[in-house]
Amino acid sequence: MSEFNITNWSDLFYAISPYSFASLGTAIALGFSILGAAWGIFITGASLVGAAVKAPRIRSQNLISVIFCEACAIYGIIIAIIMSGKNQPPKVDIYPGSENWDQARYAGYGLFWTGVTVGFSNLVCGVAVGVTGSGCALSDAQTHETFVKILVIEIFGSALGLFGVIVGIIQCGESVFPTV
Repeated sequence: MSEFNITNWSDLFYAISPYSFASLGTAIALGFSILGAAWGIFITGASLVGAAVKAPRIRSQNLISVIFCEACAIYGIIIAIIMSGKNQPPKVDIYPGSENWDQARYAGYGLFWTGVTVGFSNLVCGVAVGVTGSGCALSDAQTHETFVKILVIEIFGSALGLFGVIVGIIQCGESVFPTV
């Protein structure tokens, strides 16, 4: 391994292992997806419990909002499994300046930004579904006919997370660490 002098920030980031970036991306995807689901469940659950005092009939019907929020966490788990399959231990020596270093950096950064894309899209998805589910529970307690109309909008909010997963799968498709 050659001696590597770090004189500025770009040298520092150049010397960080690409496998660290890939692992951090996996953690971001999983963590922010779960955070989005939890936040959405909190928002929806509080309104659901409050509105159920006035109209107890909405308890079981509006649990679909909680299920949509949980889908955000499941999307994060799916992409984390895909990313973990790509982030395998190296079979060759990879260090700054080696012939495989640029390919490893490309794969590491690709998996990092995949995690950021999926994590934040699922965070926004969870909040969107939670706010919509909250409105759905409150309006359903007032007027029963609004449930299906708002449920359609909630499905569109849940699609945000699915779009994030699709973009993440496309992003990490080319992120392959060197094997030889």
